[in-house]
Amino acid sequence: MRNPVRLETFETDAGAPQPIEIAPAAFEEARFAAFEQGYSAGWDDAVAAQDGEAAKLRMQLCQQLQEMSFTFVEARRNLLVALQPLLLEMAAKVLPAAAREALPRIVVEQLLPLAGTVLDRPVTVVASPASLALLRALLPAAGLPLTFAAEPNLGDGQAYLKFPDAETRIDLDGVTAAITAAIRSYFDATLQETDHG
Repeated sequence: MRNPVRLETFETDAGAPQPIEIAPAAFEEARFAAFEQGYSAGWDDAVAAQDGEAAKLRMQLCQQLQEMSFTFVEARRNLLVALQPLLLEMAAKVLPAAAREALPRIVVEQLLPLAGTVLDRPVTVVASPASLALLRALLPAAGLPLTFAAEPNLGDGQAYLKFPDAETRIDLDGVTAAITAAIRSYFDATLQETDHG
């Protein structure tokens, strides 16, 4: 049989561990304090996690809003770029035609209030040769002493009403040009604004 090997022990013999005596009230208080400490640590961890999640959601929302804003600006700019030639073309084609058609009515509107005061004085209507035919056809019904004169330098939307002592200018071509300039100015300013933020 073999003899067991005995090794030297370097530990000091403190003896058996001494039992710790705690009063039941102190034990409950220590247990409650440990529970409170654990609960508080858990609560702090939960609040920190919730704050971190909320910060992450705010950052994502901010990024989404920036992307949507950028997309809106791009869409608005593309729409304006597409509408600009259409509106300018309409101003160049539709407005002059509308002015030509409206010129006789506007001349009549200017003359009718004067019908009672100028019955004995002649009124000369000066217009472009193209507009003069329309004016001659419409104005005799007004019952005024009118004479007509052609002026080739006038546009189709322009006319003068010449009285012996005064003159009234009707310039629908100028109105058309002002509308076209306003459209062009709007698009230039708006597109420049979207280009530069």
